[in-house]
Amino acid sequence: MSDLRFQQPDDDVALRDWQYVHNVIIPTHILSMEQIRERAQRHHLEVAYLGDVLVGCSTVRPPSDDTLTATVIARVLAPHRGQGFGEELSARGLNRARELGAEVIETVILSSNEDGLRFAHKHGFAEIERYLLPGETIPWIDLRLA
Repeated sequence: MSDLRFQQPDDDVALRDWQYVHNVIIPTHILSMEQIRERAQRHHLEVAYLGDVLVGCSTVRPPSDDTLTATVIARVLAPHRGQGFGEELSARGLNRARELGAEVIETVILSSNEDGLRFAHKHGFAEIERYLLPGETIPWIDLRLA
């Protein structure tokens, strides 16, 4: 275990940190503060810090009643990759998804995020779908935990 500190973004500073990580890692899908505030009402969001240094963030989309499928997304800024922080973020997200009743866990990764795809495959996720969102040119990949 590292010395990561996890925080639910419940103020503008933490929400902006979550936004920063998201928008750096997913530059094709920039989110505004208004969109993030709305997501924080529907999803479980966390921001990870090493001391006062921003390391990453995560999202857990709770399972729906009809599918019992949750989506867990862990994002780590490039300078902090390869140090186990993604594993901690991911493990926390998986635990939260299971606490919420998920029977199936998926993730979604922008296909240009090679580090994210390697991480997902290394941790037992397999591709189930590849698609383009309207107006976008880089495919998204849905993966399911085996």
